[in-house]
Amino acid sequence: MGRKILFVTSDEQRYDGLGCYGGRVARTPNIDSLAAAGIRYERAYAQNVTCMPARSTIITGQYVDTHGVYRNGYSLPEGDPCIARLLRDQGHYRTALIGKAHWQPMTDHGSWEASAALRHDYGPYRGFEYLSLAAHSGIPYRCTLHYNRWLSEKGPQFVDGFYPPVGPNNGPNNLKGGETDAIQVHFNPCPREFYHTDWVADRSIDWLRSLGQKDDWFLWVSFPDPHHPFDPPVSEKGRVNWRDLDLPVGHPGSKEKIEKILASKPKHWLDFFHGKADVAEETPDGFVPCTLTDNNVREINAMVHVQNELIDEALGRILAYIRNRGWDDDVDIIYSTDHGTTQGDFGLMFKGPFHVDGLMRLPMIWRPAPSVGIPGGQVISDPVGQVDLAPTFARIAGLPLPTWIEGHELPVAADLNREAILCQWDASKAGLEIKMRSIYDRSGFVCTSYKKTNYYQGSEGELYHLEEDPKQWVNLWDDPSFAQVRQELVEKIAVMQRSPRNPPLERRSRT
Repeated sequence: MGRKILFVTSDEQRYDGLGCYGGRVARTPNIDSLAAAGIRYERAYAQNVTCMPARSTIITGQYVDTHGVYRNGYSLPEGDPCIARLLRDQGHYRTALIGKAHWQPMTDHGSWEASAALRHDYGPYRGFEYLSLAAHSGIPYRCTLHYNRWLSEKGPQFVDGFYPPVGPNNGPNNLKGGETDAIQVHFNPCPREFYHTDWVADRSIDWLRSLGQKDDWFLWVSFPDPHHPFDPPVSEKGRVNWRDLDLPVGHPGSKEKIEKILASKPKHWLDFFHGKADVAEETPDGFVPCTLTDNNVREINAMVHVQNELIDEALGRILAYIRNRGWDDDVDIIYSTDHGTTQGDFGLMFKGPFHVDGLMRLPMIWRPAPSVGIPGGQVISDPVGQVDLAPTFARIAGLPLPTWIEGHELPVAADLNREAILCQWDASKAGLEIKMRSIYDRSGFVCTSYKKTNYYQGSEGELYHLEEDPKQWVNLWDDPSFAQVRQELVEKIAVMQRSPRNPPLERRSRT
């Protein structure tokens, strides 16, 4: 008999948005308490900094080259390995996912995810016996999900209060709003109790309520926030006043300083800042980062902090239910996200081919079940990643690791055998192709090597010493005194890289 597993994720959440990772604005006491009672992984990294590849790694325990979902728009085949299926079939777990799944494009209306709600279908799917899905809007987000149906029935007057869904045939994605005319900021009149964050918590508690006291269960609670658009309930706006916020630590402070820093990096950084190259995933149409004002950045960050607080409070309700059921002593809780975001670092916004800590580095917290006696309050700095989540779930369940899993169980103490973790980007947009491989290793460097494409020669790269340069403003790639470090890390990238999936998956749509 294994232990129960609560797996909680946010979407596009920076590690430093949480108090336990040094955040000083959003109040996140429930997440912080998990870190205090468990293990906080100081150097956890995504294997890709966009949603679908990252989420495919989470459920398969495989690197991106292996599962083949290189970017949003690819569809992970339903028959591919899935940790939920392993837990259900071999561990006899009850399994559910509530919230955002996103292993299939939302514009692929023939896919299970995009069509299930219309059929009143709640699973089974990919080893999850029950799924109730949501995305970032009460308005059907390129497709109708379970949350959209629920809101249209329970609160139809609130549906059109959300920011219009982005993407083809769903209206513009570059609207500005708020008090500073900031991109994708929107004052949403939807009451908190009808907003998707509380909906995810309510549905999660409902599913837990359906279980027997002695059931083993795996529940993935997947909050769609704080991913853009930035439209939490306007009733909660007063939690954080953007006028009281400083610019983020990673913001250079002036356009001149931004341009100087970006000029030392490969050319897509500065080209993106000036609007000369549209290289970033999900960037609003026509968005040019150099037009962001300081107050735009402050207001966007304020909205994100509000979203973070609502997630923490919703999680607190789930944790309280688990305690009230008498389960807490036998439940392992893991909290993480799929990837980060720039959120003002380098004067940028949103995400893209920018392999720096704001995007790659994850909050990752494991509070082991108290019954197993693993010491709490630990901070482990060894390199770990999303590829390590599936094997951790299997070990918690007492199951042997299948051969298709490429990661390793998260360490419960310092582990000198953990040398490095890999992240990759293979994408093209507006005719420009960028392929990057990045490594963080225990020496404290982040190194990114670029492959030859129609945009790069293949000799470009980035190298940062995080202890000396935590903001990653100083690119050491061409510094002769770091040539040996650079060579060793590039060689390590080549060793760690997997063979591409053969035959490759076909990209089906944008998202």
